Amino acid sequence: MNNELFNHVLAFATTLSVVILALVQLIKNNLNLPRNVIPFIGLGVGLLVGALAYPFTDLNLTLRLWAGGLAGLSATGLFELAFNNRAGNTKE
Repeated sequence: MNNELFNHVLAFATTLSVVILALVQLIKNNLNLPRNVIPFIGLGVGLLVGALAYPFTDLNLTLRLWAGGLAGLSATGLFELAFNNRAGNTKE
């Protein structure tokens, strides 16, 4: 049973990561923020999107928050690691 729930959380996190990546990119392009806070913003956006995604899944709030947090950290972390230098601000 627990393995099945974990699979649902990971599948939901995979779906949410696309939306979260787009929202974090929107925030980065419009606000002048230090680059080292972007993963925290991704986590916050992920938790918010996970909490608000109740019409799309039958997972309870705790599992949706886990999925959102995982998606937020993975989406921003992988993007930042692959494409950006960690020094400086988001808008120059």
